[in-house]
Amino acid sequence: MGLKQEILKLLEENREQYLSGQEIANRLSFSRTAVWKSIKALKEDGYEIDAISNKGYRLDTTCDLLSAEGIRCYLSSDYHNVPIEVHQQIDSTNTEAKKQAMNGAPHGTVILAEEQTAGRGRLGRTFYSPKGTGIYMSMILRPNLHLSQSIHVTTSVAVAICQVIERLTNQKPQIKWVNDIYLNQQKICGILTEAVTDFESGDVEYLILGIGLNVHTKHFPVELQAIAGSLNPEVVTRNQICAHLLNEILPLCEDFSHPFLLDEYKSRSNVLGKWITFIQNQQRYEALAEDIDGQGGLKVRLKSGEQMTLNSGEVSIRWR
Repeated sequence: MGLKQEILKLLEENREQYLSGQEIANRLSFSRTAVWKSIKALKEDGYEIDAISNKGYRLDTTCDLLSAEGIRCYLSSDYHNVPIEVHQQIDSTNTEAKKQAMNGAPHGTVILAEEQTAGRGRLGRTFYSPKGTGIYMSMILRPNLHLSQSIHVTTSVAVAICQVIERLTNQKPQIKWVNDIYLNQQKICGILTEAVTDFESGDVEYLILGIGLNVHTKHFPVELQAIAGSLNPEVVTRNQICAHLLNEILPLCEDFSHPFLLDEYKSRSNVLGKWITFIQNQQRYEALAEDIDGQGGLKVRLKSGEQMTLNSGEVSIRWR
C-alpha cells in the first residue's frame, strides 16, 4: 500500500476528528512534506479534505468516494484480505468479474465502479449507473453449490441487502420476486447472478454476483422516473454500505439454502397475497401470488383455479 492509500485509510478511520500533519507523519513513518504531497494528490483525485491550521486534516463529512481503503475500515477482520478493485468507469462490473474469474481470481474478489457505461440487469435489460451516486458491485464466488441450488443465492442475497439497509438506515425495504429490492414502491436495487457450471456434474465452478444499488441517485431517465427510486441515507457512506454488504454476503457462501433465510425472504415480499400479471412463453396471465417454495419458485393460482410454480428467468412480473 502506497503512502497516499495509507493516509486515506487513516483519514477514513478517523472521520470524526482532525489529524495533524505531524501525527500522520509519525504514525506512518514518513516526512511531513511527503504527507502534504500525498494529501494534495488525494484532493486532486476528488477527495474533499478539510485542512485547518493548528488542527490538521480530516475527510469532509460529505465526502463519499468509493475506495478499497474506505471499505476495509468497516470490514469484519475475517475479510480484510479480500481483493477489492474500484474503477472510476467501466462497461460492466459483471463483465469484468467474469474475465477475472476465468483467469482464476479467488473467491470473494470484489469489483466496484463509480460509473457503468453498460450496466447489466436481468433478462438482458440495462441497469442505469450514473457516476458517483450508486453502488455497482460484482463479486466472484466459488461456493460448493449445484446449479439447481443457484436460486438460493439470489434469494439469500436479497435478504442480506434488506437487512443491511434496515440496520444502517432504519428503512423497511421489500423484495419483489425474485431479484429486486423496493423502497416506498420504487425499485432501488437489482441483483444479477450468473453461474458457470461443469456440464456433466452440474456443479457450479463460480458465480458472478452483481448488485446495483441506487444510493444518492436523484435524476433518472424519463422511462425510469415512475418506477426507480433511491436509498438516500443521511449519514451513511457508500463505503460503509459496501462493507456491511460484504460482511453479510460472504458468510452466506457456507449455506445459501438455510430455511431461516427463506422465511426472511417471504416476510419481506411485496408480491405474496397480491394479484399479479406475468408473461410466460409470450402469453400474458393473471394470478394470485400465494407462496414461495423451498426452491425459490413463486407459487401462483390462476383465475381458473389452476396452480403454477414460476421459476426465475422465465417470467416478467408486473403488478395489476
